[in-house]
Amino acid sequence: MGKGMWKQFLNKLPRKSSSSKPDPNSGSGLARSVSDTSNGPNGGTACAPRSSASSVKRMSSAVFPSSLVAGIEPLVSFKDVPNSEKVSLFISKVALCCVQFDFTDPNKDSTEKDLKRQVLLDLTEFVGSGVCTRFTESMIAASCKMFAINLFRVFPPSYRAGSGSSSGEAEEEEPMFDPSWPHLQLVYDFLLKFIGSQSLDAKLGKKYFDHSFILHLLDLFESEDPRERDCLKTILHKIYGKFMVHRPFIRKSVSNIFYRFVFETERHNGIAELLEVFGSVVSGFAMPLKEEHKIFLWRVLIPLHKPKGLGIYLQQLTYCVSQYVEKEPKLASSVILGLLRYWPVTNTQKEVMFLSEMEEILEATNMVEFQKCMVPLFKRIACCLNSSHFQVAERTLFMFNNDHIISLVAQNRQTLIPLLLPSLERNARDHWNQAVLNLTINVRKMLSEMDEELFSECEVQFKEEEERSTELEERRRLAWDRLESAAAYQPVTGKTAVLVGLS
Repeated sequence: MGKGMWKQFLNKLPRKSSSSKPDPNSGSGLARSVSDTSNGPNGGTACAPRSSASSVKRMSSAVFPSSLVAGIEPLVSFKDVPNSEKVSLFISKVALCCVQFDFTDPNKDSTEKDLKRQVLLDLTEFVGSGVCTRFTESMIAASCKMFAINLFRVFPPSYRAGSGSSSGEAEEEEPMFDPSWPHLQLVYDFLLKFIGSQSLDAKLGKKYFDHSFILHLLDLFESEDPRERDCLKTILHKIYGKFMVHRPFIRKSVSNIFYRFVFETERHNGIAELLEVFGSVVSGFAMPLKEEHKIFLWRVLIPLHKPKGLGIYLQQLTYCVSQYVEKEPKLASSVILGLLRYWPVTNTQKEVMFLSEMEEILEATNMVEFQKCMVPLFKRIACCLNSSHFQVAERTLFMFNNDHIISLVAQNRQTLIPLLLPSLERNARDHWNQAVLNLTINVRKMLSEMDEELFSECEVQFKEEEERSTELEERRRLAWDRLESAAAYQPVTGKTAVLVGLS
């Protein structure tokens, strides 16, 4: 059934008398008669009036295949037919919605678009009303076909940003809005109501909401319209909850999207939404965690810290990782070491993000796990304290306002204060930013009060190391001076070897 059949159907409906002056903006006779009668719930045209239902029904067999509509005119309202005919009317309405239109031109096929819009609203209202206690297999099959025809499509390649764009640049891009969204939203609303309905039997529905349907649905997360991705996020979550048999396949398919993003393209529009879905999935994992779920953490979530566009999905990623640590605290040290492996030593924006995530993970870390990773962790923190980028140094110093982190440091002060003090001393002496200087003095004072004797010993040791470093630097300078003098008075020719001692 195509657009021509729509027009044929509209032209066969009763029109106003010839004496009436036609309205050029009102479209076909059906649109005029409908708009004269009532309006839809959202400002659209309502269903055909009850008085014209009999004339409409007589011609349905000439326009629509009888196998689809079963003698029921699709524009009739559900309330105008007995319960025994509601299933047939549902299927005929769904079949009518399989016709597609061009939404880039708002003036093209406007009458047909309005009618399709009203039919979709009728279907959504019918599904949500619960009148049908159980969807038949024919209803499910017809609906899945309509969803596929209207939603599943291939997106054109995007050239909005180069492959080397930073996370900051990616966040500044204006979102792209699909001109067909008002229509797509109606289809998504119907799909969401349909899947969430108690009338949809999971055992029957899994045959049609199958692996192929799920893969095509996941492909739609590439949409540049954030409104569509938000709808897809909710629908995917509903499918995951409804069809338990498909859960392993969904997890595997989403993992493959993440793998491709991290290790190949670093380009995908729906990473944040997919991670948001998986945040709910992870929170529902049973204890103890299965090996499959731990592999997802090591091979997917931790490597997701690598791409440049981390800032777009950091919040959702941090939530997923934190859920793992809260569920199984033994994973904390491995997670922290994994983050250190991907630490962005040349990207200060990402470094600030890593510090924020590290603080959140440390809040859920117990003493046993902390001691497994505290030395490499605080070596990295010490480097961040001395960062010439004030935001990195400032964010690192703010971590010492966290009571749990201070408690961990205090109980391991014999190991950690010697790692931190040299960086604090250098900051207090040399850092250019006044805010960093003030914070450094406060943290230094706090560590001093934590253990004055240990702090004094570390200060003495630091001064001795500074003196040794100064002495070594001076010896190195003198050695170079002797080398330059020797070269000036006795130029090296050929392959003559010159031995310069450092003593």
